[in-house]
This record gives sequence, structure tokens and C-alpha cells, in this order.
Amino acid sequence: MNSTKKLAVVTGANRGLGFEASRQLAKNGYHVILTSRDAAKGQNAAQTLQNEGLSITFHPLDVTSDQSCQKLADFIQQEFGKLDVLINNAGISIDAKDEGNSIFDTHIETLKETMETNVYGVFRVTRALIPLMRVQNYGRIVNVSSGMGQLTDMEGGYPGYRLSKTALNALTRILANELQTNNILVNSVCPGWVKTDMGGSAAPRTPEQGVDTIVWLATLANGSPTGSFFRDRQPIAW
Repeated sequence: MNSTKKLAVVTGANRGLGFEASRQLAKNGYHVILTSRDAAKGQNAAQTLQNEGLSITFHPLDVTSDQSCQKLADFIQQEFGKLDVLINNAGISIDAKDEGNSIFDTHIETLKETMETNVYGVFRVTRALIPLMRVQNYGRIVNVSSGMGQLTDMEGGYPGYRLSKTALNALTRILANELQTNNILVNSVCPGWVKTDMGGSAAPRTPEQGVDTIVWLATLANGSPTGSFFRDRQPIAW
């Protein structure tokens, strides 16, 4: 690998937004470590992008496992010695598995399972990889959130997903505050309603449109905003 290239990790990248973000970052000259919990699907996704001539490495990652997160950190330390970008894209939406969409029909286990991936998973990965950014006093962290987590527009329905994205936004603020002296910028993004397995075929946005702001935040210049929430490259209310 060209050691002058910036290095990015994208979680949940075997499909959808994570896959397209990996493609666009690689097109922008980054070497991308594409991660996925399902190794076969992740390897296939990485191969597809490699066949496009892009600089991609696959590494398995289960964001619900401390051991898996540390294995990724150890691999990056051994192979590259630093990390420039982390896109926390891995997430789940499983509210529909309960009887109804109301919070009163929701099982506590659904909330716990959603938080485990969407919030604690982001925390695990970030905590494991932060030393690789601190060592060079540079980093960009993008947390893929949702307008469904905005307190200003909070409604009913999808309680697990909503609560997890609100908590993720709080985590963004905490991380941004503690990392601001390290030139590590941390922001949340709402990609909008995108045609993915999660978003469905009725969604108006293509994956390429959905990742535009994600890639923009991943490549921000020094001195750019941190601890903010963006949609379409514009700040939005928490």
C-alpha cells in the first residue's frame, strides 16, 4: 500500500451506505478498510470495489464485541501504524419485530439489542481506534445518525431506533469535546431517506446522494466544525 495515502475505516460496509462511502473515499484517494460482521459478505463487497481498481482491504468486525474491535485496532497498528478516518455506519433497525410500532408494544430486549449495536458498538469501535488518531494528532470521526433521533422533531414509533440515534448524538458531543485538543473532529450526520436494505425501495435518495455529506465530513480541513449534526452539508438542530 502507498503509505502516503490516508487510511479510513468504515463499519457495516458490506452494503448500502457503508459500501458506497467506502467506494467514494477510495475514489478520493484513501485506502479503505471495509469492515463487516459477516465475513463472506464483507469479502465479496471488498472484491467488488477492488475490481473497480480501488484501494480496499477487508477486515471482519463485530461492533458488539470488545475482542473484535481490539483485533481490528491491532491489525491497523501492525499494518499501518495510524488511522485518519472512522465512519461509524454499522447500525440496526429492529423495532418492526415487535407486535406494533408503538413504544407500548416494544420489548425492553428490542431496545437493549438496538442500543448494543447503534450506541455501545460505536463507543467500542471508537475507543479501540482513537489511539491510532491521537498518535498523529489528526482524525475525522463521522457517526451515521438519523433525523429520527432529533429531540426537536421527536415523534412516536420506532422507539428503539429513535432512542439509539438520540444517544448516538449525545456520544458525538461527548467525544467531540474530549478530542478537540487532538485535532480529531467528531460529527453526526443524517444521510436522509436512502434506497438501501434498511431504507427500502421507496426511498428518494440514491446511496451516492446519501453518502455525500458523510464523505464531506470525513475529509474536513483542520479547524472545521466538530460536535455538530449535519444534513446535506448544513448543520441541523439536535
